[in-house]
Amino acid sequence: MGQDWDKVSAYPEHGVSDRLKSMVASGALQPDPLQAAMALRFDRLLEEIHAQRPARKSSALGWLFAARKPETASAPKGLYIYGGVGRGKTMLMDMFFELAPARRKRRAHFHEFMADVHERIHKHRQQLKNGETKQADPVPPVAAALIEEARLLCFDEFSVTDIADAMILSRLFAELFARGCILVATSNVEPDNLYKDGLNRGLFLPFVGLLKKHVEVVALDSDTDYRLEKDAGLPVFRYPLGPESDAAMDAAWHREAEGEQVNSSEIAIKGRRIVVPVAAGKSARFSFADLCERPVGAADYLAILERYDTLFVDHIPFLGADKRNETKRFINLVDTIYDQGARLFASAAAAPEKLLVTRKGTEGFEFDRTVSRLIELRSEDYYRNFVEKRRGM
Repeated sequence: MGQDWDKVSAYPEHGVSDRLKSMVASGALQPDPLQAAMALRFDRLLEEIHAQRPARKSSALGWLFAARKPETASAPKGLYIYGGVGRGKTMLMDMFFELAPARRKRRAHFHEFMADVHERIHKHRQQLKNGETKQADPVPPVAAALIEEARLLCFDEFSVTDIADAMILSRLFAELFARGCILVATSNVEPDNLYKDGLNRGLFLPFVGLLKKHVEVVALDSDTDYRLEKDAGLPVFRYPLGPESDAAMDAAWHREAEGEQVNSSEIAIKGRRIVVPVAAGKSARFSFADLCERPVGAADYLAILERYDTLFVDHIPFLGADKRNETKRFINLVDTIYDQGARLFASAAAAPEKLLVTRKGTEGFEFDRTVSRLIELRSEDYYRNFVEKRRGM
């Protein structure tokens, strides 16, 4: 299996705080006392994980990867960091994840992780149906498989909007925490506001109590949204809707599709097909209706972005109470595009910050993140990273 621990120096001398200080000293970041305090909390968790390393090489797998029985597993408390968009939560978590001395670790967008969980549950049920297993309950074996792959889980943008996710989280994480899982997550909302106003929320609330038992909940809410400073106003988000925006989208599409064969396509996923109206090379073009007015979820968006790294989305309307499902899908779409490092061209009824006309419940919190990410998606830094990623493929 090989070594399960990286060779690391003692913390916090080479921890998140040092990385943050170096970036401030270089001018890459502005000094922020709240970020500095959060970095120290990450360093403390690094120390706790570091202290769990095997004392001797002969103690092969050690605590973090030992095949312990659930009732004997123990782990340091993780972290749940919440606050407004663009405050540096993801940046600090990514520094921590890179420094964490565990090889068996996983960093994922929460919706991506849950899509994986549902896929594993589906496969287990198929095995049960085919007589390949006698375990009727899929949750324990799925949790066991997940914990064998990664005992440190880092989730970006933890949010719960899907009732299927909400109903399974308590049982899934009861199994994961019992097996020694360490959870680190960023979110725009505190745990008590997760799945706010959601259907059958009472059945979800045990998860909130379980979460608060296994993580330290910390607010990171400085007054500055650093992403807003990156907005270069690149012409990839056109508004308002009309002939001028349509012409600009067509011109951008012709540039992206130049030299490529243009046709329609389909993507098979879980026994059904996603229709791609227009595709050319690594680019695909959809309407808002195609992606957000139909029963499409995070797993579908991931499947699309596994094939295409540039999406065109035409005719995004104003969003409000009459389009709650469409708004949730649009939030998930933007999250997935951003998390996958893909590029977005879009035409919309208004600028990102004016698209949501009715702020109610969880969508109001989450749409702040969507606005910030739409701004980030058109920044020069994001485009530069996109180009570097495409060149490296």
